[in-house]
Amino acid sequence: MGWLDALLGRSKPKKPDLDALFALPSAAVTLQAATGLTPTGAGSVAFRAAEGGAFATLERDARALLGEGVEQSTDPYGFTWLLLRRDPGDVASLVTELHAVNATLEGAGFGPSLLCSMVSFAGDDGRRLALVYLYKRGTFYPFAPLPGEHRDNALEVQVRAAVSGELRFEEDLGRWFPVWGAPGL
Repeated sequence: MGWLDALLGRSKPKKPDLDALFALPSAAVTLQAATGLTPTGAGSVAFRAAEGGAFATLERDARALLGEGVEQSTDPYGFTWLLLRRDPGDVASLVTELHAVNATLEGAGFGPSLLCSMVSFAGDDGRRLALVYLYKRGTFYPFAPLPGEHRDNALEVQVRAAVSGELRFEEDLGRWFPVWGAPGL
């Protein structure tokens, strides 16, 4: 940051730390102990697809790298979602593959197109939860949807309290945006 930026109150955005995703497997164990929510084996990456052959080739290569169990969809906001379904007991492998997709897009210069990554959890009582990683902020937040596009705020706060020692949580609650209808949730 230069002196003019400091004088005008501007700051550089934080560089995302994709390696923060690797804290999810241990956080999943803590989350299960504290709330009874277990991994579903579903995880996804959301990004804004770019026009052109280079991005199409990159996207095709990423899907080929991931092999079977990958679904692609587009949400109403124009974001592309890659949904991975893996063994629910192997969160580490799921996170490694989510990291690979993010790193591949980032390495090819499409980092600004990345929105978020998430890993889904569910309870025997029907509760659902996603731990969402915001790429541009380098932080996590919990999202617990309820029927009728409502949120289980109490569960979200409970989850933050349970795993805040393991994950860097987004402090600005206004950035805990809902991901209604996100694949895998």
